[in-house]
Amino acid sequence: MKRRIIQVLLLTAGLALAIPPALAQNDAATTAAPAQSSKQADRALAKAVRRAFSKAQGFDASGVFVKARGGAVTLSGSVKDGSQIAQAEQIARSVPGVTSVSNKLTLFHGGNG
Repeated sequence: MKRRIIQVLLLTAGLALAIPPALAQNDAATTAAPAQSSKQADRALAKAVRRAFSKAQGFDASGVFVKARGGAVTLSGSVKDGSQIAQAEQIARSVPGVTSVSNKLTLFHGGNG
């Protein structure tokens, strides 16, 4: 009888120690899915901003880089005309899903480096 009680206690203790790591693994897998989903949304938003640049009349986006994170868009790189710095920000703000724009564009001065 004592032997049976000891076996049951050991089994119960073993299960109690095994369950928390298993639950922790499920939590990690659950948080990975939203992170991947937000990455996809960020990529899609950056692509939408680049598409808006390509459709804008007279805007040269060849030196403009777009990064998006949670609706916040960062513009970096350079443009050949100073008026395009403000124009780029205006275009980016017009894209659905953009919540803010950080404009780090500079004026391209030319040269070979």
